[in-house]
Amino acid sequence: MKRNRKRLTQEEAKGLGLEVKPNDEGRSTSRYMITEAQLETILDSREVKGKKATKKSKKSDDGNKFDLAAWTADGRIMDIDEFCAHHGLNRGDIKTWRLCTHTKVPTYNISFKENVEIVQEINYDFIDQIVAKHVATEIPEPTPRKEVLSTDTFDRVVLTDVHIGMDTNKSGNGLYGGVWNKSVLLDRMYEMAGYIIQNKKSNMLVIDDLGDYLDGWDAQTTRKGHALPQNMSNKEAFEAGIEFKVKLVGVLAEHYGTILVNNICEDNHSGDFGYVVNSAVKSILELQYPNVVVDNHEKFINHYYVGEHAFVISHGKDSKNLKFGFKPHLDPKQVEKIDQYCKVNGIYKSSSFIEFSKGDSHQMIMDYATSDDFDYCNYPAFSPSSEWVQTNFKRGRSGFVFSTIEKERNIKTSSTYWFNAFEG
Repeated sequence: MKRNRKRLTQEEAKGLGLEVKPNDEGRSTSRYMITEAQLETILDSREVKGKKATKKSKKSDDGNKFDLAAWTADGRIMDIDEFCAHHGLNRGDIKTWRLCTHTKVPTYNISFKENVEIVQEINYDFIDQIVAKHVATEIPEPTPRKEVLSTDTFDRVVLTDVHIGMDTNKSGNGLYGGVWNKSVLLDRMYEMAGYIIQNKKSNMLVIDDLGDYLDGWDAQTTRKGHALPQNMSNKEAFEAGIEFKVKLVGVLAEHYGTILVNNICEDNHSGDFGYVVNSAVKSILELQYPNVVVDNHEKFINHYYVGEHAFVISHGKDSKNLKFGFKPHLDPKQVEKIDQYCKVNGIYKSSSFIEFSKGDSHQMIMDYATSDDFDYCNYPAFSPSSEWVQTNFKRGRSGFVFSTIEKERNIKTSSTYWFNAFEG
């Protein structure tokens, strides 16, 4: 049952049979949680009282004018923002407005939003249950490593746009069909882990997840507005998101002395949902494995260093401000944005080699020439193409990139692993 958070007077609360609370400081009301039926009763009651008050004021008008004029001091008509500021109205609460000039005094006819906060009651006990399932009662001893690898290099794997929960064929009539469920997700995870182990050259591994790890909360992107075709509930996506990373690192922890995990949590699909999942992952992994460190990045652009290398990482699009974000191909405006970030954060002084790494575009485009100061690298999506992309563009490719990089020199060997386009 949906419940609503609503401000009530003590008289209204008493009339609904609620336990009366003291009024909040500086107010004549306090917050209560009420049902839909109780909310309807309150709104009806207030409407009746409002009509009575209007009639009474007309009869007993003492000559004082209730004047919300839209004139400025210099005799021009205010715009809506000026009008709200002048009369102390909350601009954000306005639903619609219309300028009225047919009377002697111009004013605005305003319709306000109903200030009711809808709160869904969610039982979060499942989170503790899922986390407990992945936490061992005893912390395992690290497995002795037979080979002694160079400490002058580090391995790096980059994945992005996993879109856990996305349905690639919701209608059943997708151009290329396919399946993207938990089973296929974990199959790809083990496939990636096997490739990393087979090609490892160092005792240190960096894992970068560049965002859009989950497809969205309640089948919506962070900006809301349109429904996403999904095949998992929020709880199912939450559990799959934890299982993917915990099992991935669990397999790799036996093969590397140090593992650093960077998770981008500011993007246009996962948003806060991604941060919650990655926070649970961080708690589990850092408790289980003393050689693992997880950093969850909440800013649109972030960075970290390994040796003489600086990696500036971003999903490419954020949760609310950038409608288009970073393009697959750099333009002068984007070059300046990255350049300013590097200057403000002292990255040019602290490193010799800089890479800007991004996801979002679902394309692999490595640009080493547009800027002389940094490389600009787009990484491929880990997930297959959505039904929308299949229809509007093409079947597409998905995979991840694995590299071995020398810490003090700009020398690296990279390989891209491509998955089969679709399973199922």
